[in-house]
Amino acid sequence: MAPFDDDPRIAPADAGYAAAVRPIASGTVIHTDAVGLDAGRVDIPAGTFQVPAYSARPQGGAKLPVVFVVSEIFGLHEHIADMARRFAKQGCLAVAPDLFRRQGDATAYADTDKLFAEVVNRTPDAQVLGDLDAAMDWAAGQGGDLGRLGVTGFCWGGRVTWLWAAHQPRLRAGVAWYGKLQPPATALQPKTPVDVAGHLHAPVLGLYGGQDASIPPPHVDAMKAALAKGDAAARASQIVVYPDAGHAFNADYRPSYRKADAEDGWRRCLDWFSRHGVR
Repeated sequence: MAPFDDDPRIAPADAGYAAAVRPIASGTVIHTDAVGLDAGRVDIPAGTFQVPAYSARPQGGAKLPVVFVVSEIFGLHEHIADMARRFAKQGCLAVAPDLFRRQGDATAYADTDKLFAEVVNRTPDAQVLGDLDAAMDWAAGQGGDLGRLGVTGFCWGGRVTWLWAAHQPRLRAGVAWYGKLQPPATALQPKTPVDVAGHLHAPVLGLYGGQDASIPPPHVDAMKAALAKGDAAARASQIVVYPDAGHAFNADYRPSYRKADAEDGWRRCLDWFSRHGVR
């Protein structure tokens, strides 16, 4: 795959990564090749808007399980594309939509506060869930099997994973990586994962860090309690806490990366999808 960002002013190691995360931790970053894959940028129609996305799948594959990969606040950058390729290497049609693009290019912001103010906080949940719904139709037309539909997301995308599990009846399973559970509600983002936890269409595996200051233990406890009192899919959901991990422990391009916990989370993610009929 050609790098996302070919600006000659950017160090080669940083090419393709969001401006806010540069310089990357090049000593730990994982690069998954595209050998044996059809991988690259695509456009997904959602009403009158074309949602940019990154798609990866085994060459020649048909009736493939579909996994949506939902980004952190930094948008569709190289780490998210790499995660899509990892799922494609496991035999999936992996699709990572740029769910912020109507509001702006999240990858171009170097200032995180400005990114939140101008893009993230202005992105309505209803728009996000609708764009994922539209991506299902696109995936079906690309050889995807919607009877084996999964979603996974990281940070902001982890929250979206919980919300889409409560929204989309065709979903078979979700895996939420350190998605906030009780963030402040707003008019555009009115519900939290705890609010919707009792009524899920598919079981979700939540992967969290015990040292994550943005998701304190009381929030995790509240989520566990809400799941335990919920419907069958809620009760089948599970939360795993890695005691020594902080936020973004799977982000191999950042100092927050914890290799052992990330690798264990990846194994659990694949097993979860297998157990619940996605793979």
